[in-house]
Amino acid sequence: MKKLTELERARLRWRARRGLLENDLIITRFLDRYESELTDEDVSALSLLLEMGDNELLDVLLDRTGLEGEYDIPVLRQMVKQMQAL
Repeated sequence: MKKLTELERARLRWRARRGLLENDLIITRFLDRYESELTDEDVSALSLLLEMGDNELLDVLLDRTGLEGEYDIPVLRQMVKQMQAL
């Protein structure tokens, strides 16, 4: 497992900033807890998740809807569960 560089860490946190405060808080809590453990695959999956629209992402994070299509992959299902548990 490669450790994120400070630049990669800063970029990831910047991308995690969202228009909806709720998304921002949930993702920031996740990064505060798990950032040091993220693999390259995790970072790629999180980057994909961050491509979702704010309202769609909030619905997933609040378990109103599930991941669908290209987002419905094991690594993202696990990551969303971790976010929901925090």
